[in-house]
Amino acid sequence: MVQCVKLGRLLPGLERPPVAGELGQRVYEQVSHDAWQMWLEHMTRLINHYGLVPADPEARKILRQEMEEFFFGEGAQMPEGWVPEGAAGGKGGAPGGKGGGAPPSKGG
Repeated sequence: MVQCVKLGRLLPGLERPPVAGELGQRVYEQVSHDAWQMWLEHMTRLINHYGLVPADPEARKILRQEMEEFFFGEGAQMPEGWVPEGAAGGKGGAPGGKGGGAPPSKGG
């Protein structure tokens, strides 16, 4: 169990660090399984929207930066009372969620 930095409550955590290094350890210690699933969906949208190739070192760098922002950046915690889509009556989502703009350091 972890006190999830993203969802703001005690929830089951991950079985192991999801990525190598300090960021992976922080995620392992502070991010719930539910929040990690949210990240995977968000990451997929980023990859598709920006045409990122995960095998590309620059794309991996961008995704790591986005992951850090998603979990630990300003405004990363979901609003109080937020319920994941499909839970508690099927309504939810992240009101006022982040979107738009290009990822930092897209390179070009």
